[in-house]
Parts: sequence; C-alpha cells; structure tokens
Amino acid sequence: MSETTQTTPSPEATVRAHLIPEAVIRIAGNSQDGIQAMGSILARLAGRTEQEVMTFMTIPSTISGGPSIFQLRIGSGEVLSAGDEADFLLAFYQHSYEEHIHSLRKGGIVLYDTDHVEPRPEWQKDYVHIGVPISTQTIEAIGGTARDKGKNIFALGVVARMFDLNVPKLEQLINERFRGKDESVVRNALLAFHAGYAYAANHLQDIFRLAESRKRERVQVVMNGNEALAYGLIAAGVRFGAAYPITPWSDVMETLRRELPKYGGMFIQCEDEIAAISMAIGASYAGRVAVTGSSGPGISLKSEAVGWAVNAEVPLVIIDIQRGGPSTGLPTNVEQSDLYIACFGSHGDAPRVVLAPADVEDCFYTAIEAVNIARQYSVPVFILSDQSIATRIEAFPEPELEKVCQDISPDFTPVPEHKPYDLSAPDGITHHIPPGTKVLNGKYPVLPGLEHDEMGHPSASPKMHMAMTAKRRRKLQALARNLPRPQPYGPAQGDVLLVGWGSTRGPIREAVDRARAQGLNVSALHLRYLNPLPNGLEEIFAGFRHIFVVEMNDEGLYGYGQLAALLRARYCNPNIRGINKTDGLTFKVREILERLQEKLAGLQGQPVTLQA
Repeated sequence: MSETTQTTPSPEATVRAHLIPEAVIRIAGNSQDGIQAMGSILARLAGRTEQEVMTFMTIPSTISGGPSIFQLRIGSGEVLSAGDEADFLLAFYQHSYEEHIHSLRKGGIVLYDTDHVEPRPEWQKDYVHIGVPISTQTIEAIGGTARDKGKNIFALGVVARMFDLNVPKLEQLINERFRGKDESVVRNALLAFHAGYAYAANHLQDIFRLAESRKRERVQVVMNGNEALAYGLIAAGVRFGAAYPITPWSDVMETLRRELPKYGGMFIQCEDEIAAISMAIGASYAGRVAVTGSSGPGISLKSEAVGWAVNAEVPLVIIDIQRGGPSTGLPTNVEQSDLYIACFGSHGDAPRVVLAPADVEDCFYTAIEAVNIARQYSVPVFILSDQSIATRIEAFPEPELEKVCQDISPDFTPVPEHKPYDLSAPDGITHHIPPGTKVLNGKYPVLPGLEHDEMGHPSASPKMHMAMTAKRRRKLQALARNLPRPQPYGPAQGDVLLVGWGSTRGPIREAVDRARAQGLNVSALHLRYLNPLPNGLEEIFAGFRHIFVVEMNDEGLYGYGQLAALLRARYCNPNIRGINKTDGLTFKVREILERLQEKLAGLQGQPVTLQA
C-alpha cells in the first residue's frame, strides 16, 4: 500500500477486495469542476444505501470561482463528524494535491489527474499514489468540448469502482442531477461515468467495500440543512415568506420559492432586507406565521423591524444562516458569531426566542418547533443555523409526515370581545385575531409600533410601559419553565463538561467518545434553546470541575465566546470557560481534545492528565 501506481495490472489480474467500516473521501479541485455535484451524488447514494453519511465543503466567495473541496464520511455505523483525516484524496490539480495531501492519514490513497499533477517524491513513501489521466480519458469518452464539464463524472466512475458502489443507483442520481437539461448533457454524463468505471476496472487492482449497514426501521431521506429547514417550514404550515438573497441563506429561499406554490403559498424576493421582514410581519399578522431569513449582514438590517414585531407581539420565524463576520466577512465560511445579535439585536428591551439546530435532521424539526413557539407565545423566533449545517448533506429517517404536518390556517370565528394585549392574561400570553374576524362588541384593536395599552392604542404612560415590558418578558419566562432540560452525553458528574450549540455537537460527542476510550472523565452537553435557556442547567454544571464551551467565535476580551458569556452572566460560574476558533472551518475532533489539554494545562501551570 506504499507504492506509487501509474498503471496497475491488467484485467486478468486478481482483484483484491478490502472490507472497511467507513471511508473519509476528500475531493479537491476548483469549484468550476463540479466538485460539489460529484460529492453530493456520493453523499445521496450513501443515504439511499442505508449508510450513515456526513459532509463538509468549502467554496470560494468570488464569482470567478477558485479552489474548492468536498469531503464526505460514509460509514456503516454512527457518523458524528465529517472526519479529521481523509482515507482517500482525489486531486484534480497540482494545488489540490499539494494543499491537501496532508489531510490524508498516513498510508492513505491519493488519486490524481496525471494531466495536471506531478507527484512529489518525498510524499510517495507516506501515501499510496494512483495516477489516472482523468482529463485525457474524459475527452476520449465524450469529446473535447465537454472536457471541463465531464471530468468530475468520469472521476465519479473511478471512485464508484474503487469503492464497489451501487452503479444503478448512481445512474439514477446522475439522471436526477441533470434532469431538465438538454438530453445530450445526461447522455454525456453517463458516458463519462461508465468510461471512468471501465478505466478503473481495467487498471486498478484494489477495491474497498463498505461493511453492510444496520437495517433501518424507516426509509432514509438525504438532504442538506437548508433544504431540511425549508421542508420543515412547509410541514409546519408556513405558506408565506419574504427575503432578499444572500449566501448561505439563499438555498432556503430558493427551495421555498419553488415548493410553496405547490401548497397554495408563495415566497417573495423583496428589494431589500427591511422590506422583506416588514412584509413577513404583515403576513404573520394576517393570520398565519410567515418566515423571513438572511445571514449576518441581513439580520443587522432587519433588527429595527424585529423590535417592532416584539413590541406588537406578532409571531414570526427569522432564520439566520451564520457565516464569518463582521461586515460582509467570510461569505462562504462557517462561524457562530451571530448569537449576540439574535438574542439582543434591537434597541430597547426586546425579548425573543432563539433556537439552534444541531444537525440536518434537527433543522427539519426545529423549523416546526419554531413555528409552534411563535404561535403559542406571539413572539419572533430566531433559528440560528450556520454555513456548516446549511451545506452539509446527511441521511436521516424519513419524517412521519402524517404526524408532523399541520394546518395553521387562520380562524375567522366571531369573538365577543378582543384585547390583544390583555395584562391579566396568564403569563402575559395573548394572541391576535386575524384581520376580518368579527368582534361582537364592536371594539376593534389596532396593531402598534409605539408602546400601547391593552387595545393597542399608543400610550406614553410610565405605568403602562412598565406593565407591557413585564408582559413581554413573562412570556419567555413561562417558555423557559416548559423547555426540556438537556441530558449530558456521558456521566452526569466528572472532571470536564464540554458544552456546545449548533453544528459543534457531532465533533464534541466524538471527542468525548475518544477521551473516555482513553480513560478520561469527560462528558458533553448540547444546548438547542439559547434564549431563553432551559431551567436547571446550574444543577448540571455543579457536577463538573471544569466547563468549556466549544464554539466557533472569538474568545473576546475576557477569554470566552458568546454562549460562554451568556452562561457566565446567567449562572455567575467562573468555571465556565471557552474553547474558540475563528478560522472559518468546522472543529476537528483532534482540535477539541488538543485545545482542552492546553486549557487545562494553562489553568494549573503544567501538563494535565484527566482523571480516569
């Protein structure tokens, strides 16, 4: 496995099959080469063959494109992250080879395009090199004019043979990928795929078969986080949305714009972010919860209108697909630095709910939960996703749609009277009636942006402002009492508790598994409800000597990130500290463990070994 292979034995040679439990595959090239298309097809195949899959990708933020990767981890058992090290690297160019060779584990395989890559001799002893003239062979298969659009699919054929993948299902996925294009596009794609498969069958001696996966109780679906959010909103009964396009939110918007009309709804692309949230607020007041969304820069622009919705107590779902900031920052890289703006981004006291899904499946169910909380408590609800979950592809059990789909059509049944801001309501929870509903006593309320009385009429009374401010606060306090307390992953007491939110859950749990396998006393806690926080967290924190919040944002002026700051403010616990990074990449399991040891050593002034 340590030899460089340019051309391997003839078809008559015996093929060696290796059974493997999982594989981490990294594809490196340029975004124009269809890297993401190839990776997406492989990931979706995994879901359709009952394998676990998780992906990670980077794309350039420039219109002209540039270097890009797509990494996927396929396994027959549970897959919690996209993998620290790759087993297999596909390199289309010299820069792809040189920049990503060290992402391979020692002894891993690098498959490279001999038309564009010259292997480095010093690396050939550490990694298995397999050279294939991908560009030349693609030209031979489908013609020179199609070269740039076909070599990714040729390479897909090579990979399909190397990993003994299901060819009929891959053919189906290729057809689906290029459906709607000219018939010649599909034909050329299939020609390229079969040419790559045949080349590998004729020249490569080793193949790798994934162990049979465990049988699923339900059929799996495969999608990315943005798609899951969109379909979750549709299942929740949302039929109107308005937004302005921005990376990486736009996929949610495009999915809703395509799908909502099928269910009698619509999605409007507005002229700017302020118009978008204002239109969504109006639609929500009309009787059915609406959605708007953006990334960090757009959320900043929506902030004034968020305060209006809080003051008027209009239910609304606001999705923030976080990326690197501030300003326009890193449009195509991941960060978790919008927590403060989601919790506090409005002038005055403007309490709102903030939820953070942990993975792609959770995106679907979080969207439904956000709609229901918004309706029940008459409050804006933020969903904080991020670029990692947005673009990550995962497989999960198909939702039982007959159980989760709901109709939230407005009810126009006449009411005897209506006070939308009734101060005597239990826990301050009141609801609007949809416009057009008959009020039998003839007293109709208004919808204000100004502070107001119980009927919505503007009021500058100090006493009324205090009462209404308390009303809006008490709703979230009531929600906090009803939120489920999260359960630690691992023992409820120990040396270290790793706390995470959003897309960090998988790497954190894998870090805990590795640490405990080494006899270390480490557990994890994942938070989905960020504002308000669920009650009882202090009781969990009391069971651990050290608490580290692992999050992708800056450690700030005082050595801890945004969620850590909220937890320290809430619980006054100096044992809460941060493990932070701002490189625009997701946490690797190895990074978490290394940073943990560094932090513990720094606290005690010497290297630390955690207790078994």
